[in-house]
Amino acid sequence: MVDKVFDRSNAVYVKTVPRKGRGVFANVPFKVGDVIERAPTWGFDDTQATLLDCTGVLQYYFVRHDRHLKGDPLTGYVVFGLISMVNHSFNPNAQILWTDAASGAWASIVATKNIRVDEEITHHYTNISSYPHAIEFID
Repeated sequence: MVDKVFDRSNAVYVKTVPRKGRGVFANVPFKVGDVIERAPTWGFDDTQATLLDCTGVLQYYFVRHDRHLKGDPLTGYVVFGLISMVNHSFNPNAQILWTDAASGAWASIVATKNIRVDEEITHHYTNISSYPHAIEFID
């Protein structure tokens, strides 16, 4: 069985983290401000969110913190890329930044602290209150 699965750039890899599931780790050092990954998204509205919340997709979609600023009618976004496997932390070393383009919304995960090789990349989930109470968030 493979212990680590690398992305095409070999900058990050995915491995299982005890009590958390899969997580994303640095294979190269990242400095504050470095873009770790950029990925396209698919946005959905409240009606679709109600359906997605009944599935495992709830644990992988994102809610934009800047939604109210841009008058975004969408409820959330599915992010296509390893960003969707980055675990939560109350003391994260990265954050999600959003950009809008003619091709749709894009999510980038950017280092907010220097990240060492083999360190887990984490960010702060903005929609923790939406998760079932049975899910325990650990650092």
